[in-house]
Order: sequence, then C-alpha cells, then structure tokens
Amino acid sequence: MPSTAPNIAGAHAAHADEGLQHDLRLLAAAQSLPATLPRELQRRRALRWLAAGSLAPLGSLAMVACGGGGDSSSTTTDTSTDSGSSGSGSGTTTTTTGSCSVIPEETAGPYPGDGSNSVNGSVANALLLSGIVRSDITPSLGSSSAVASGVPLTLTLTLVNTNSSCASLAGYAVYLWHCDQGGDYSLYASSLTNVSYLRGVQEANASGEVTFTTIFPGCYSGRMPHIHFEVYPSLDVATSATHKVKTSQLSFPLATLNTVYSASGYQESVSNLASISFATDNVFSDGTTLQIAEISGSNSAGYVASLTVGIAA
Repeated sequence: MPSTAPNIAGAHAAHADEGLQHDLRLLAAAQSLPATLPRELQRRRALRWLAAGSLAPLGSLAMVACGGGGDSSSTTTDTSTDSGSSGSGSGTTTTTTGSCSVIPEETAGPYPGDGSNSVNGSVANALLLSGIVRSDITPSLGSSSAVASGVPLTLTLTLVNTNSSCASLAGYAVYLWHCDQGGDYSLYASSLTNVSYLRGVQEANASGEVTFTTIFPGCYSGRMPHIHFEVYPSLDVATSATHKVKTSQLSFPLATLNTVYSASGYQESVSNLASISFATDNVFSDGTTLQIAEISGSNSAGYVASLTVGIAA
C-alpha cells in the first residue's frame, strides 16, 4: 500500500545542513503520521527520515574473507506453556518440545551494513533505510531499480529461547544479509554502492518465525557459501548493531550447493566451492551442526529452507 507520509527523507537529504530547526520540523512531521500506525513503526520512520541525509553512497571496499568462530550450549526441555513476553521481545510466547542449543556466535564480517562500519567516511547502515522491514529482499531500496537474480530461496528462521524451555521468541527481530549471485555485497562492492538488495529485517511472529524471500548466495573465493544474520530483542531497536543480541551465519548441505551452482550465473561459484570445504572454512571449521539449514526443492522450482536459531535470552 503506498505510504501516506510526506517525502521527508528527501527533504532532509536536500537540507542536511539546516541544523536543529530542520530536524525539529522533521520530528513534527513524524508526529503527524496516522494514529493507526504502530508506535514502533512511527519511531522507526522518524529515525530513518532523520538519518537519510547522512547515508551517502558508499565507496568501494575490496572483498576480504570473513573470519570468526563461536561456541554453543544445549538445553533439554519438557512440554510446557509460557505466556507473555520472552526476554525483552514482545508478543505471545509458545513452546516447543525436545531440545534446543545456542547457535554459535560468528563474525558479522566486513559488509554488515548495520551501522558498525563505514566506507570512505560514510556510515553503512541499511537498517535505517525506508522499507528495510520486508520479506522479499531481492529488490534494491531507494532510487535503485536493481533486483538480485539467482536460484530462488525461501528461508525461515525460528527463534527459540534456550533459557526458557525452547520458548519461541515472538517479537524479536532478525536482520539478514548475504552476497549476490556473483559473490558481491550491496552497499560495499564498487559497482553496488547505490544498491541495497539482499538485506532485510523481519519481526518474529507468535511462533518465533521470520521468513525471507531471496536467492542463493554465490560462493566467493576463500569462504563456504553463507548467509549472515543478527538478532535483536525487538523491531523497535533493530536500527543499529549496538542493540543486537546474537550474530551468526548459516549454510546449506554440500550436495544442494553443488546442484544450485550448476544453474546459469553461478559459474565462478563452481570453482570457488571446489577449493574450500566446511573443514577448512574459517567460520564453519569448528562445526556446522547448528548452522546447516534443512532444505528441499529444485533449481527450476526454487528451494525452501529452515533453521532453528537458539538464543540464551
């Protein structure tokens, strides 16, 4: 549905040097948003409008391999019911039966776009982009009309609390990002400084689930194929890496990767994948038990994948 809000982001970008009075006018405009909008969405819109002027196009950054590692712990549970909110998230909390383990903490890598780094003096923070809260992350946001191409992938993450009988973390939020078919990251690659595809935020539903429509990431030299994600205690604070409670990565079964990379557009991924393994990857070499998504599908029909993400909330 088209937004009824004024184009304040563009106004701020055009008058970024007007100081406090201009910002106060922006906040006043934010106060006039329809009362039917949820409070957290009103706040996020105001933050994005105020930040729009400072999110200048990013310069190029040479591709380097991500590093990191992590640890995990497990909790065996019985079936129970836990009402109310879990941790600092919001919404109805349900439970699962069985066991859940804390997913390993991993590096966000050099291309997070979460406000934690910058390129050529400009802070890279896709979390402040208007429209970043979305399920389909294949289109670019803003003025760019670029759409990521590749083998379709629908990915569902289920957030559970390992400290509360694997209760689902309803109301938590996930920021997810990954490279494109050619192995490049939006906002950072020299040809993609004005492109923001393959980045998005979702709020977990009552079952703790977030679902993203995307494409299979390519395999660039030195890393096994992977998808990055950060978990936040609520959508309201998913505006900067400062508030994240977990950072991790996931991958896919090797057989699936080999099949996907037989598709057009993944030619470089074939040779890059052949020269690396989970055992030699600098993130997954300590184990992948909790980070390999379950998956089904085909290159022609696309794939559906899922992963349970355990967090000690």
